[in-house]
Amino acid sequence: MAGVNKVILLGNLGKDPDIMTLESGVKVARFPLATNEYFKGKDGEMTERTEWHQVVLWRNRAELAEKYLSKGRMVYVEGRLQTRQWEDKEGNKRYTTEVVGDVINFVGGRPDQEKGEKASGTEAPSDLPAPDSPPEEDDLPF
Repeated sequence: MAGVNKVILLGNLGKDPDIMTLESGVKVARFPLATNEYFKGKDGEMTERTEWHQVVLWRNRAELAEKYLSKGRMVYVEGRLQTRQWEDKEGNKRYTTEVVGDVINFVGGRPDQEKGEKASGTEAPSDLPAPDSPPEEDDLPF
C-alpha cells in the first residue's frame, strides 16, 4: 500500500517570494508562509502560536507567484513535504523540509490595494493547475 504525503496550509506570506530562473529556463519561487494556531494556555488566557513553513513553487505557479504574491498576502497551498540534504561550507550535512506546492489559491484582495478600491481585474485565477503535469491517476487503494 502506498503512503500519503499531503499538506494543506492557509496562511500569510512572511516576505515577497524569492524567484530563481534555472539554466533550463524553469522558474522556482520560494517564500515563508506563516500559519497561526490559537488556544487557551494554562492561565486561561488565549495564546497564539505561529508556525513557519517554507513553500516552493515550480514553473507556471512560480511565474504567478512572482506576479501576484507579496509579503502579507493570504494564500491557500496544497502540496507535499519534501526534504532536501546538502553540505555546508564546513562539510556538515544540512537538511530542510519544504512544502512543494501543487495547488495555490489567492485568498482575499491584494494587500497593496487601498480599502474600498475596486479590483482592477488583474487577479490571478483562484486555482492554478499545472498544464505540464501528468494527469492524475485513479489508483486509490479503496
